[in-house]
Amino acid sequence: MALPSRRVGVFGASGYAGAELLRLCAGHPDLSVVVATGDTQAGMPAAALYPHLAAAYPELVFSDNDVAAADGLDLVFLALPHGVSQDLVPALRPRVGTIVDLGADYRLKDPSLYPRWYGEVHRSPELLAEAVFGLPELFRDALPGATLVAAPGCHVTTAALALAPLVRAGVIDPDGVVVDTITGVSGAGRALKPTSHFCAVDEDVNAYGLLTHRHTPEIEQATGARVLFTPHLAPMNRGLLATCYARPAAGGGEPDPLAVLARAYRGEPFVVVSERSPSTKATLGANTVHLTARFDARTGWVLVLSALDNLVKGAAGQAVQCANIALGLPETSGLPLVGVYP
Repeated sequence: MALPSRRVGVFGASGYAGAELLRLCAGHPDLSVVVATGDTQAGMPAAALYPHLAAAYPELVFSDNDVAAADGLDLVFLALPHGVSQDLVPALRPRVGTIVDLGADYRLKDPSLYPRWYGEVHRSPELLAEAVFGLPELFRDALPGATLVAAPGCHVTTAALALAPLVRAGVIDPDGVVVDTITGVSGAGRALKPTSHFCAVDEDVNAYGLLTHRHTPEIEQATGARVLFTPHLAPMNRGLLATCYARPAAGGGEPDPLAVLARAYRGEPFVVVSERSPSTKATLGANTVHLTARFDARTGWVLVLSALDNLVKGAAGQAVQCANIALGLPETSGLPLVGVYP
């Protein structure tokens, strides 16, 4: 006998990740969105802001971030700017069954890292130890029954899935790992910034967050490696490609990193490991990550590449995957395996 649909709230539904959550929930057999907030767009029909959602949500109107509206919900997704969840989560926990936060507010276990990387003291540090880091392929065992999940974003997911199995297997030296990423403009969010205007982004590629990008400690926490992380913005809507460089572990002989990744992700429905060089286009609209790896005997470097859709596996899809596990639903429910092409 089928269980009734879980009643879902999406806080921050008017942003790009929030809109992607609405799209995925519309095709999910067990999740029914009943609350969708969007403070800057409160009172606007979802279909007016995002016409692609009109068929699934003809009557849905964005509301204010009112925690009382979440009373009795089975699941709440938070797709909000950094810092907002720190105040909302303590108020929401007694009201809802499970919270999945797409932001960085509860990802770091060490509260002392927040002032250094985010410029402010964490306002509810007592919850950091309770939050489960929501990267299922690496930390699945902690997710069943979880009531607070902090899902990592696109940079961390690509780097962690590329590097963590190699660190765990002792194949690479965890010190001095280099991670370069190239990301689409949607990763900057819907709010217009001088750096995300069409005229600023078109025909341009630039590096940003040099030596100080706030996702660096997350990558280190998830991989167990010490990394130099440099993201790059490219003139595309979606997608993220990570290129990672590491030295082989001392005394380990000539490594076979591709074989290590293939063993680590055997049976994982959303991870594709192959000889092919990953392409962001191949992941468009899907909750999949594509990986490959090489060892270059000439230079002595291990090279790992990883690609995903930053709004699906890098945000909303990952959040739904975590929610599925936490709620005891099939992990793949409502999540596309096949990308959109061309």
